[in-house]
Amino acid sequence: MTVEYFDVVIVGAGLSGIGMAYHLQSNCPDKSYVILEGRNAIGGTWDLFRYPGIRSDSEMYTLGYNFKPWRKDNAIADGAEILKYIEETAHENGIERHIRFGYLVKQAHWSSEYNRWTIETENQNTGETINFSCNFLLMCSGYYSYKNGYTPDFKGRDFFEGEIVHPQQWPQDLNYQDKKVVVVGSGATAMTLVPEIAKDALQVVMLQRSPTYVISSSERLELANFLHKILPEKIAYAIVRWIYIRLRESFYRNARRQPEKVKQKLIEQVRQQLGPDYDVETHFTPKYNPWDQRLCLVLNNDLFKAISSGKVIVVTDHIDTFTQKGILLKSGQELEADIIVTATGLNCLLLGGVKFTVDNLQVDFSKTYTYKGMMYSDVPNLVSTFGYTNTSWTLRTDLTAEYVCQLINYMDGKGFCRCTPQLRDQDRNMLPHSFVENLSSGYIRRVMHLFPKQGDRQPWIYPQNYQQERKMLRHEPINDGVLVFTG
Repeated sequence: MTVEYFDVVIVGAGLSGIGMAYHLQSNCPDKSYVILEGRNAIGGTWDLFRYPGIRSDSEMYTLGYNFKPWRKDNAIADGAEILKYIEETAHENGIERHIRFGYLVKQAHWSSEYNRWTIETENQNTGETINFSCNFLLMCSGYYSYKNGYTPDFKGRDFFEGEIVHPQQWPQDLNYQDKKVVVVGSGATAMTLVPEIAKDALQVVMLQRSPTYVISSSERLELANFLHKILPEKIAYAIVRWIYIRLRESFYRNARRQPEKVKQKLIEQVRQQLGPDYDVETHFTPKYNPWDQRLCLVLNNDLFKAISSGKVIVVTDHIDTFTQKGILLKSGQELEADIIVTATGLNCLLLGGVKFTVDNLQVDFSKTYTYKGMMYSDVPNLVSTFGYTNTSWTLRTDLTAEYVCQLINYMDGKGFCRCTPQLRDQDRNMLPHSFVENLSSGYIRRVMHLFPKQGDRQPWIYPQNYQQERKMLRHEPINDGVLVFTG
């Protein structure tokens, strides 16, 4: 079997993979590379999810790449706009010709004898197994399973006579016109989906077990529009980007230092929108502190307007069982529905579910430590992209891509072909920490035991802090005594 070789293989043609390819061909122009994409389209999340109202919950000045200004005047973009932005990036920079669509990566095997990864893929169109090889493997496959979303095992599910839909598998022909819809969940997906389908549905119930913190934002930032009128595009974009970064950092820091104060401010904003007679205490006052879970964005007060109009009802209760006509709650109330939407989250997945071996030994990543939040102890020439949970994902994917290019160029300059993060003697008694800390969301907690550990010191940390990581990844020496290089 002929195995096609590239210097670098990128797995995934979504937001992270296209960004990685841009940085690689800009900063390491002599390197050959290919992008292996299991689906038949660019865009990842922004092509996969097609439910009504899908949009970013981060402003595009930071969710966008640092090298490609967001040119529209809306700070929050819908899914179609984000997909077009990714496609434009690939087209403008000739990245499209490097993508192999329909190649789902199943396994990756490292050989120290040859200093190569062999990557086993399955052609999704023919079922054929096709192998590739490379020196450096970059995993940009996201953090969740594309096969299906997370749905609890609801009692009585089979009794329900209507349609049950998960937003990750949204049918394009789903008719909710003048129908009664119950949306189970109150996370980011529900917050965007509910006000959108309420425009056409007879009534929408957002059913939650417990409240979620929400923050309202305008679609447009007037300062951004003003700066774009008086400054060159790239300068205006850089300034607005930096403003948003600092605002988000400041808000997150305040939420951690003064949780009760921030909590009351968030709840008061909701009360101002819904009025003094609305039961904000029951439906919009979480028991946890702000940023123990991600905050949900309400755009232009659309959810509050829908609630005030009577088209949307928020119910806070627990499900007893599905019935023929809807959902029976623990309180005894029955919610009638023609359609039930289970906006109950994602199934997190490490490294796209790919199985890895190093010199014929299977890698158990839960036994490894993460190096700078992107590499793994004792695993050579492998980098994975994992963004931020407390700010825009792309801020970290840009940093990761920049670091990868520095690393590859350093290795070329020194004549090295392998780099492996290895615990030093003083690191072996580190106190282990969860890969993602300070976030209690169910989709994170369900799988953290499968992820690598953090240590209690640099560089075995993933601090979820842009300023700290900016310094760590851009300015600290590549050869730090932890990465072991061989020729």
